[in-house]
Amino acid sequence: MPDPSQRVAMISGANRGIGAAIAGHLSEQGWALSLGVRNPAAWRPGPDAADVLVHGFDARQPGSEEKWVQATAEKFGRIDAVIANAGIASGRTVIEAEDGELDDLFQVNVRSPLRLVRSAWPWLVRAGTGRVVTIVSLSGLRVKSAKSGLYATSKFAALAMTHAIRHAGWDDGIRATAICPGFVATDMAFALSARAPEEMTQPADVARLVATVLDLPNTASVTEIPINSVLEEML
Repeated sequence: MPDPSQRVAMISGANRGIGAAIAGHLSEQGWALSLGVRNPAAWRPGPDAADVLVHGFDARQPGSEEKWVQATAEKFGRIDAVIANAGIASGRTVIEAEDGELDDLFQVNVRSPLRLVRSAWPWLVRAGTGRVVTIVSLSGLRVKSAKSGLYATSKFAALAMTHAIRHAGWDDGIRATAICPGFVATDMAFALSARAPEEMTQPADVARLVATVLDLPNTASVTEIPINSVLEEML
């Protein structure tokens, strides 16, 4: 049986990259985990411990979020943190892209995380120290190039959404933080950059920051954390 006193974190896109690193680190820190993945049957390794739930989740399918939250609440009886990590990228300019591509970016990077938080909201309120962490991007803080412009448009919205969640939940003890990394050594970054993996931020470093944010008290709220592996002015 799950330990009813153990904190529970939901992590979307937990099958690889940043999400997998966050899951591994939080597990080491004693968290119970609810991992949202597109294909639970393909999960490796297949955890069957009492403090881990692997559940189907597809950000492109409205309703997927609510089903995942319900399963999490049924298994653990509580939800203390939502970590919205799942996301997609684009290397097209706002002029090149058609409406469908922009819709897809907003669906995965903005609408689905918001639906997930809404579904988990009663549990976060009940916790009294509920936490929402959105893995945004440095592209949510600046437009680095024309080719990053479409992606940045969605990530600016994701950043604003995180601030809006913070305001909405403040009086109930909910704190929301946007983690904003540049290139992280993941498959997504490798497809967009020729930079060597060792020159990028490592997923484990992002995971450590997420864990730190989750452990901060309500009186030490941090709203944005930019992370970079190269020198940029103002970031």
